[in-house]
Amino acid sequence: MATSGSNKVIVVALIANLGIAAAKFVGAYFTKSASLLAESIHSVADCTNQVFLLIGAKQAKKPADEKHPLGYGRESFFWSFMVALLLFLLGGVFAIYEGLHKLTQPSSELTKPGVALGILIVAIALEGTSFWACLKEVIKVNHYPSLWVWFCKSTSSELMVIFMEDLAALLGLTIATVFLVIAIATNNPIWDAMGSIVIGMLLVVVAFLLAREVKSLLLGEKSSTDYKEFINRHLLEINTDMRLLKIISIVTGSNEVLLTMKVHPGTVKQSAELIEHINQMEVVIKKQFPEIRWLFVEPDFIE
Repeated sequence: MATSGSNKVIVVALIANLGIAAAKFVGAYFTKSASLLAESIHSVADCTNQVFLLIGAKQAKKPADEKHPLGYGRESFFWSFMVALLLFLLGGVFAIYEGLHKLTQPSSELTKPGVALGILIVAIALEGTSFWACLKEVIKVNHYPSLWVWFCKSTSSELMVIFMEDLAALLGLTIATVFLVIAIATNNPIWDAMGSIVIGMLLVVVAFLLAREVKSLLLGEKSSTDYKEFINRHLLEINTDMRLLKIISIVTGSNEVLLTMKVHPGTVKQSAELIEHINQMEVVIKKQFPEIRWLFVEPDFIE
C-alpha cells in the first residue's frame, strides 16, 4: 500500500477519535456510565496510537546511513508495537479495572442514561465512517482470500493497526450500547459495569493479536510472496543451466523486502558474462517486484 494512503487513513481516524473522545468524556461525566468511561479512555488510547503511527511513518522514511545501512523501515514496526502495548494498558486494563470498580459499588446509579445512549449512537456513526475509509484501503491491497489471512500476512503495520483499532472501536461501542440498554431496561447499573469489563477483554485480545503480528515483523519475518517460480523461470530464459540454489527474503519495513539468493552458474565460465547475467536478473526481478528494495545475488555451486 502507498504510504500516502496509510497516512490518510491515520489522519481520518485521528480526527474522528478526537471528536469521539471529547463527546464520550462529557457523556461519562454527566451519566456516570462505566461503559462510556471505558470507551472514553479507549478513544484517548486510539488518538495517542495514531500519533505514534504518524511518527513511525515519518521515521521510516529516513534514508539509509552508515549506522543503519538497510534504512529505518522497521521504525514503523516499533511504533506499531508501542500501539499494541498502549491499547493493552490504557485501553484494556483500565476498562476491566473500571468495570470491576463499579461492580463493587452497586449503589452507583446511572444518571441521564438517554444522553449516554445518544452519544454512543453518534460515536458509532463517526467510527463507522473512519472504519469504512480504512476498509477501502485494505480492499485495494488485499489479494488474499480473507481479511484474516491479510492481517496475518500483511507487512503494512500502520494499516493493520488502524484496521484492528477501528474494528475494536466499533465492536466496543456496540457492546457498550447493548449493555447500557440492558442496564436502562432493568434499572440495574451492574450491567453497565459488566459492559466495561467485556470491552476491556476485547481490547486485551486485539492488543495481543497486534503485538503478536508486529513482533514477528520486528524479528525479521519472511516475505509472504513466493519469488522462486518467477526467478527460476527467468534463469531458464538467461541460461538453461543456471538454477536457483537458495533464497532468503526478509521484510525490512512496510512493503519493503530484502532478498538474497544463491544461484548455480551452470555452464557460464567467464566472470564478465556471469556478472552481466546477474545484473540483468536484478533489474528484471526489481521491476517485477517493486517492494524489493535490496537484492543480493551470489553465484555458487552448493547451498
